[in-house]
Amino acid sequence: MSAKSKSTQDIWEKDQQYYIHNYANFKTFKEEGSVIYAKGDKHFVYDNDGKKYLDGIAGLWCVNIGHGNQEIAQCMSEQAQKLAYYNTFDDASTQPAAELASKLASLAPTKLNHTFYGTGGSMANDSAIKIIHYYFNMLGKPNKKKVISRNLGYHGSTFLAHTLTGIQATHDHFDLVKDLVHYVTAPYAYHEAGARTETEFCDFLVKELEDKILELGADNVACFIAEPILGAGGVIVPPEGYHKKTWEICKKYEVLYISDEVVTAFGRLGHMITSYEKFGIEPDVLVLAKGLSSGYIPIGATMVSDDIYEVISQPKSDNPYFSHGFTYGGHALACAVALKNIEILEKEKLCENVLEYSPAFWEGMKALEDLPIVGEVRGSNYMLGIEFVADKRTKAHFNSEVNITKRIYQHCKERGLILRPIDSVCIISPPLTYDQEAIDMTIDIVKNSILAAIEEVEVKA
Repeated sequence: MSAKSKSTQDIWEKDQQYYIHNYANFKTFKEEGSVIYAKGDKHFVYDNDGKKYLDGIAGLWCVNIGHGNQEIAQCMSEQAQKLAYYNTFDDASTQPAAELASKLASLAPTKLNHTFYGTGGSMANDSAIKIIHYYFNMLGKPNKKKVISRNLGYHGSTFLAHTLTGIQATHDHFDLVKDLVHYVTAPYAYHEAGARTETEFCDFLVKELEDKILELGADNVACFIAEPILGAGGVIVPPEGYHKKTWEICKKYEVLYISDEVVTAFGRLGHMITSYEKFGIEPDVLVLAKGLSSGYIPIGATMVSDDIYEVISQPKSDNPYFSHGFTYGGHALACAVALKNIEILEKEKLCENVLEYSPAFWEGMKALEDLPIVGEVRGSNYMLGIEFVADKRTKAHFNSEVNITKRIYQHCKERGLILRPIDSVCIISPPLTYDQEAIDMTIDIVKNSILAAIEEVEVKA
């Protein structure tokens, strides 16, 4: 543990003693504690003692416009002074909530014109399932309840969203909603395709989805939920044609398609919304968060199609209310920040920035596959993953005691770059302000950190 200033040590101790962290590693946390971050500027962050780091993960996939944006800060101040909050239940609303819903409708695929707000991605996915169940109940199809998700898919940590999540390690010792969610194979070609070609692997996955619908009974299956690119599961890019074919299977069996774009929307892949613009599908439900406000304030959105809205907006004879909502849903300050965030993304042409610099980023990262422990570099645009293996031929991972990705993470941090280690993959998902200089620095630091880890492991072997 490096030396800390007195003020940092005080914060560190309070943090360690009183704060239960998200995904805390209790094997190491009580001894190591946390790095205390104090400020940020574009794609850099600084710890409480002033050390500067490239933020290679945009906070957590989300600080798309970069840190320390003064326009956002000014917007927050002005809206807070005018009206920070008023409830949006029934007959109450605010201008930012209405304006943001209108803006999102203009960005989303054609038939997605209706937005329900929450405070993050988990809540937005919970709302998606709850609204879909309500929709089928209103149609007189109460048996259509089951959800098909994918192994390694990530959809959140609230009770229902955690059940949607197919990363089995996160389920350990937690309870899940029973017999609601059923999982199919992750579109993870590096480990799941075997001897199949890309086309054959895609066909296998599509058939598996159709077989799962038939196994459960189409009359019992409400929806299929999918990230365009699986994020926390390891930056897994489905094979060419997968999205369109799975979407068509869902349409065939009246299974609604949820596109979870919590990570991929608002520029990470070079488009504001990727489902249609990049993958050519029009989901029934679109889930947004993270880049919606670039992490400056918690907000999530569940967008539903005109067809769904037409059904759920019909007043029931015994109870005309749509009895779903949250105190902070449609929060005026949050909606104002999201609107300003979208304005900045458009004005500063950050989607175009991603498309301009992505080829060089990809080329430099892909070259890391020449290193002896890099099995695969994969991803798209500003969403990249590096998978590490002990044996390139068998694709076998390192023994968990080696903790190869944590080693690489620590070496990167010492050199001034933060990336995210998850199991055998290191993830890079920087702010969209990343330019050629930041890309070159990132590639250089990652390469040298991998080489340092190789030397360390070989010494300890």
